[in-house]
Amino acid sequence: MATVDYFERKLDDKRRLTIPSELRAEFSNGVVVTRGFSNYIHIYPKSVWDEQVEPQLKGNILDEKIADLNVQFRIGKSESPLDAKQGRITLDQHLLDYAGIDRQVYAVRAGSYWRLTKTI
Repeated sequence: MATVDYFERKLDDKRRLTIPSELRAEFSNGVVVTRGFSNYIHIYPKSVWDEQVEPQLKGNILDEKIADLNVQFRIGKSESPLDAKQGRITLDQHLLDYAGIDRQVYAVRAGSYWRLTKTI
């Protein structure tokens, strides 16, 4: 089976993004959506967030780098299950505004997570 590393979609009127059927198993345990490092959105499978991201956000409470990462990734963070029937997730409006996304969304795999952007 081929690996899917890129897809594009249009959001529906309720800000829902349909995940390609080939990728739905990846998000079967839930989805974490948050701001990216730049003007894009990160989408993590819940297991990747719990196992790889969350441990990186822990550390010395006086470490400014750790504090900055916590602010970056926790502002607007949302967790939700993947709509099993339609394979959709709803994106919060403030995250879409942050990334400048209106309706057209481009998704690119970045290792274990996905970056959503308004342009490629």
